[in-house]
Amino acid sequence: MSDLPVEPQPSRWQLYLDLIRWNRPAGWLLLLWPTLSALWLAAGGFPGWHLLLVFVLGTVLMRSAGCCINDVADRDFDRHVKRTAQRPVTRGALSVRQALVFGAVLALAAFALVLTTQATAIAWSFAALAVAIAYPYAKRFVAMPQAVLGVAFSFGIPMAYAAVQGQVPPQALWLLLGNLFWVLAYDTEYAMVDRDDDLRIGMKTSAITLGRWDVPAVLAFYAAYLLIWAWVLDAPQRSVWLWLALGLAAAQALWHGWLIRHRERQACFLAFRMNHWLGLTVFLGVALSV
Repeated sequence: MSDLPVEPQPSRWQLYLDLIRWNRPAGWLLLLWPTLSALWLAAGGFPGWHLLLVFVLGTVLMRSAGCCINDVADRDFDRHVKRTAQRPVTRGALSVRQALVFGAVLALAAFALVLTTQATAIAWSFAALAVAIAYPYAKRFVAMPQAVLGVAFSFGIPMAYAAVQGQVPPQALWLLLGNLFWVLAYDTEYAMVDRDDDLRIGMKTSAITLGRWDVPAVLAFYAAYLLIWAWVLDAPQRSVWLWLALGLAAAQALWHGWLIRHRERQACFLAFRMNHWLGLTVFLGVALSV
C-alpha cells in the first residue's frame, strides 16, 4: 500500500464557493465600480445606505449566479482548457442540476433585493438576466462574444438610474456604451490567456477574431471607454478630481498595454486582474466630483 498522504476532499460548501469564484473577487469588482459610479451620478452624491446595500449585494449575487450558468454551459469546453479544467462542474464534483439550482437561488435573492426599489429597475432586471443567460452561448456563434459580456456587465448602470430616478435617461445609455468598451478591453486580455486552447476547441473570442491587432485594439477600447465617459460626464465642468482619476485610469490602461505586448499568458492574466483598480479609480473620481 502507498504511504503517500491522502489529499482531503473539499467540503460541499467549498465546492460551491469554488463554483462562484469566491476567492477571486476581481470579477464582481469589475461589475461593482461602474454600477456605483452610476448610483452616485444618478443621485447627485451618496445614494443612501439602502440602495448602496441593494446594489453591492446584488452585484455579488448576480455575478455568482452568472458563474453557475457559465460553468454549466461551458463544461464540455472547459475540460480542454488548462486554466478551467478543474472547475467543480467540469470535473464532476458538482452536478449540472446542483449548479443550476444554486445559481437560481442566487438570482432569486438578487431579484428580491431589486423588488425593494422602483418598478423601472425591476423591469430592467429581466433584461439583465436574459443577457446574462445568453452570454455563455454567444461564445459559440458570435465572433466577439466579449461585446455580449460588455452589455451584461454594464446593466448595473441603467438599473442604478432606474432605482434612483425611476427612469433611464440618455446619460445612462451612453455610460453603458462607454463601459462596454472597457469590458471589451479587459475581457480581450482575458481571452488572450486562453487563445491557444480556444483555437484548438473551436471557441470564438475577440482575441482570436482580432488576431495580430489584439493589442492595439485593447488600447483603442480603453481609449473609447475613457473618452465616452469624459464626454458624458462633461469633465471640463467638473472638479479636478475627475480629471485626475481619468488621467490615472489612462496611465493604468497604457501599463496594461505594456504588459500584454508580448501576449504572454501570465502577463495578460495580470493585466485582466488589475482592471478592478482602474474601475475603482474612475469611481473615486466620479464620487468626489458630484
